[in-house]
Amino acid sequence: MKTLLLTGATGFVGSNMLVQEVQQGTRILAPVRNAEKLRRQLSAEGISHADVVALETNPSTWGDIRPTHALLSAGVLFARSRAEYQSVNVDWTLRVLESLPAECQVVVLSSQAAGGPTPSQVHARTEQDADDPITHYGKSKLELEQAIRRSRSGRPITILRPPMVLGARDTATLPLFKMAAGLVRPKPGLAKKEYSFIAVEDVLEAVKASWESSAQGPFYISSERTITDFELIRTAALATNGRGVTLPLPQVLIKCFSLIVDAIPKLRESTPSLTRDRARDIWANRWVVDSALFRQTTGWKSTRDLRHSLESAHSFYIRSGMLKRKPQQ
Repeated sequence: MKTLLLTGATGFVGSNMLVQEVQQGTRILAPVRNAEKLRRQLSAEGISHADVVALETNPSTWGDIRPTHALLSAGVLFARSRAEYQSVNVDWTLRVLESLPAECQVVVLSSQAAGGPTPSQVHARTEQDADDPITHYGKSKLELEQAIRRSRSGRPITILRPPMVLGARDTATLPLFKMAAGLVRPKPGLAKKEYSFIAVEDVLEAVKASWESSAQGPFYISSERTITDFELIRTAALATNGRGVTLPLPQVLIKCFSLIVDAIPKLRESTPSLTRDRARDIWANRWVVDSALFRQTTGWKSTRDLRHSLESAHSFYIRSGMLKRKPQQ
């Protein structure tokens, strides 16, 4: 029987993997800080609690668990300090890896941020380009990767670097939909920005392709088609039946607002993604990667487009009551 150790089971990618694997008969071992949150999530998804075993986050309490597969997708995205990124994204993840049996097929979900923005002299960042992360988040992901490469000693560990991930069960793009539904849709920066993206379903298929492959990476995975920030906002507006106008704003205003958010606790709770650290991502105009190496190595290919991804995310927000459906005009 397949047994999956899944970190980040209550997060975006992890919750999608949990649902899919349970439907296929997989037994799930889920280290979580909040077991009650996991129980509520399982009930909402109609999943039997018997199919998922909640573990404490301290690997020393796990005993002799023998997962056949592991997906380490947990991580802090919007911390207020470098130390918090280090504690979870690096130190804790390495302790989890050390607790796994040598034969376990492991995928570690890193991030495009570990490489940094696309270098100015190339069309898309590849695995051959030197890493140059610009945020504490990206630096923590790169440090984790480097520690894994130093210590894995032939263990079957694959590192994947997705760009922005979109789809159902996401919560980070809720501000995007609220903005897209308004009459004025502010866009950070006056210049057009270009991005890679990937649908969450394609991420899950990349994870499964990695389990079946001996390749280690790190690999970039993304849709073959890039998007602009204007297109992202426009497509989100289509999903929400929004009829507003996109208004580019100077980036200095976003920087100032991120400083205000960091200083006021109530704003930090309502806008967790706009930290001073993650706002640095906005300064770069191109976050484009090429997933050709992973496609050639495993045969994997992304198949979902931007509209599918955003409509899936929007439908999730409607089902969960986080947004109200706007009537078509």
